[in-house]
Amino acid sequence: MIKRKLYLAIVTTLLVTTTQVLAEEKKEDDKDKSPWSNSVEFGFIRATGNTTSQTYVFKGDTVYEIEKWRHTGHLEAFGQQSDDDDGKNDVTAERYKASAKSDYKFTELDYVFGLALWDKDRFSGFEYETSLVVGYGRKVIKRDDMELDLEIGPGIKFVKVENGKKDNDAILRLAGNYWWDITESSKFTQAVSSELNKDLTTTESVTSVQANIIDELALKFSYTVTNRSKVPKGNKKTDTTAGMTLIYKF
Repeated sequence: MIKRKLYLAIVTTLLVTTTQVLAEEKKEDDKDKSPWSNSVEFGFIRATGNTTSQTYVFKGDTVYEIEKWRHTGHLEAFGQQSDDDDGKNDVTAERYKASAKSDYKFTELDYVFGLALWDKDRFSGFEYETSLVVGYGRKVIKRDDMELDLEIGPGIKFVKVENGKKDNDAILRLAGNYWWDITESSKFTQAVSSELNKDLTTTESVTSVQANIIDELALKFSYTVTNRSKVPKGNKKTDTTAGMTLIYKF
C-alpha cells in the first residue's frame, strides 16, 4: 500500500513538473516569436516559337502584429508583353496595386480597421482608383485550422479616367477573408470585397490554393476576378487572371 502511494506521488510529481516545463517553454516560444511575418511571390512565363510573349507577376506582403494591433501591407505588379504580326513588342497587360491596413482588436473576435487602397490598371479605362475606408470587423470563425473575417465600413473613393476626368464619392465596403489549412502542407484562401457606390461598384474575388515545397517555399495557384459595374466606352467590365507562382516566406 505504501509502495502504491509512493508510486502515485512520484507519477503525480512528474506530471506536474512536465506540465510546468512545457508551459514555460511555450511562454518562451511566444516571447521569442517575431511580430513580423513577410512573404514575396514571383511568377514568370515566357513563350517563343510561332508567338513570343512573356508574363510576370510579383507580390509582396508584410504583417506586424502585437497584442491589440495588426498592421498589414501589400504590393502587387502584373504585366504581359507579346509580339504582333509585324514582330513589334506590345504591352498587352499592366497592373499595379498597393494597400495598407491597420486593425485594433478590442476583443478576441472584434476589431476596427483603417484601410487605404490604390489600384492602377493601364487597360481598365481608369488611370487610377484610390479608396480610404474605416470600419468594423468580426472573426466569425476562429479555429486552429480555419478562420473567417467579415468586414463592413464606409469610405471615400477617388477615381481618374483616362481622359483626365476626376471624381470622388462615398462608398460602402463589404469584405470577407477566409483561410483553411487543408493539411499540414496545403492551404486554401478566399478573399472577396465589394465597394458599393451609386455610380460605380467594384467587386473582386481572389481564390487560391498553395502547397508547401519546404518550410519557407510554397507553390501557389490563384484565380482573380474583378468586376466594375460601369467602365469607359470600349472597355470590358470583368477581368480575370489565373496564375501559378512561387512564395517565399521569411
